[in-house]
Amino acid sequence: MRVYVPLTLPGLAEAHKTGELGTGPFVAYAVTPALREWYLSDDIEELEYAALSRAALASLRLLAADPGAVRRRVVVAVDVSDGAATADPDRGLDPAALGEVTVAGTVALAKAAAVHVDADDAEEDVAAAAQALQAADGGDDDAQFVVDGADDHELLWFATQEIPSLVGGA
Repeated sequence: MRVYVPLTLPGLAEAHKTGELGTGPFVAYAVTPALREWYLSDDIEELEYAALSRAALASLRLLAADPGAVRRRVVVAVDVSDGAATADPDRGLDPAALGEVTVAGTVALAKAAAVHVDADDAEEDVAAAAQALQAADGGDDDAQFVVDGADDHELLWFATQEIPSLVGGA
């Protein structure tokens, strides 16, 4: 099963240093039954993109909690065994938990398939989105517009061999 792990650049630097993603259990995002039902698609590529997008939002939440982190969303795509990631059936249709899974144990960074990171030119919009997140969660439509502005930036794809250059400045 492919899962998408939300991080920040400092979190990616730590994972690179330790060779591990999370110290299980930790939250990631994947194509879950609830995500399939919500997205109304059978196209696996569209569903995977939806899961990646959910992880990007979770990365934005991590940035909002870490004002010192570089304002770039980070998502690591990694394959885990099917039993290693489970969705909480009680939260299945909760819009805030769509695609959310819990990964039971530590996952080696070496198992990562790719890393997705915002380009440098997204930093201003991502910073504004991180700052507006709390107000958007409270129902402020203007703040939600700012948060949605981060989604105007596609996450770039990087091979795992490029992680050292990505975290060089983190």
